[in-house]
Amino acid sequence: MAQRRRSTLVAVAERAGVSIASVSRVLNDLPASPEVAERVRRAAEELGYVPDATARSLKAGRTDQIALAVADVGNPVYVTMMRAVTEALGGTDYRLVLSSTGNDPAAQIDLLASLNQGYADGLILIPLRVTDELLDAVRRSRLPIVVIGSLPEDAGTDNVRADSTAGMGLAVEHLVATGRRRIAFLNGPRDTVPGEARRRGFDDASARLGVEVAGHAEAEDFTHQAGLAPARELLAAETAPEAIVCANDLLALAAIKAVRETGRRVPEDVAVVGMDDSDIAELSDPALTSVDLGAAERARVAAELLLDRLRERDLPARRVVVEPSLHARESTR
Repeated sequence: MAQRRRSTLVAVAERAGVSIASVSRVLNDLPASPEVAERVRRAAEELGYVPDATARSLKAGRTDQIALAVADVGNPVYVTMMRAVTEALGGTDYRLVLSSTGNDPAAQIDLLASLNQGYADGLILIPLRVTDELLDAVRRSRLPIVVIGSLPEDAGTDNVRADSTAGMGLAVEHLVATGRRRIAFLNGPRDTVPGEARRRGFDDASARLGVEVAGHAEAEDFTHQAGLAPARELLAAETAPEAIVCANDLLALAAIKAVRETGRRVPEDVAVVGMDDSDIAELSDPALTSVDLGAAERARVAAELLLDRLRERDLPARRVVVEPSLHARESTR
């Protein structure tokens, strides 16, 4: 069956008995007499006229959309951030659109190019890898951007970050306080922003507290599946660790599974600490001790910074650091 052709402004104008300019004014919420407005809206409804949202947004200079770009929509940390941004946008005219870009900065640069064509009014970007090319694209963007993650001090972009180095210090200090001295570290890719910061934090805290480092292992990604093989390698060492600190909660779940595969127990034989304090930390068995890096707070602050930037483009670039805290649960007790 042939698809019904969409009625045009001309048809609406003819049905309402007004000019095309009057139809355009009414449908774009511009001033018009009550009588004309009523006739135009009734004619549009009768004809099934649907305004072209793209054309309207280009004419108005806004889309009422805020984009959130994350590496992996399956990571519970990003789900927490998405909820926090949505709540922060409540009461505004903006709606949130989500994009998953993976770990590749080139994908984020492509997304920026697309959004700059008028598909969003602002962007909250959470990159795992920050390259000179990505920084240059962010600086040149006509679109207001807030980056969640560590950036150079001269980036010139609104920036919200966690103190992962301090967070790692809290994890190692907690394990030492529970009597563990031989501690291993399970990281994600070190060539990422969180991977480098968390490795540096673990090494600094271990040296400061006189910890015997029982090994470093690096997963190909910050996922449960990627963490299994390197966790098994740590546990197969001649001198097994008394505890494993993990760069996020998904890697920590992999460590718990690997410990159990060897017939050992968590926490009696090997304690495990995660990072992010995501929802899965409490759902884990045993419940996971984890460092809270303030995911919801970082996302909320980022959304507020972006709303400020949309209201006043000439504000100086702002940098906000969210401090970590540790939530102790059964995996270390």
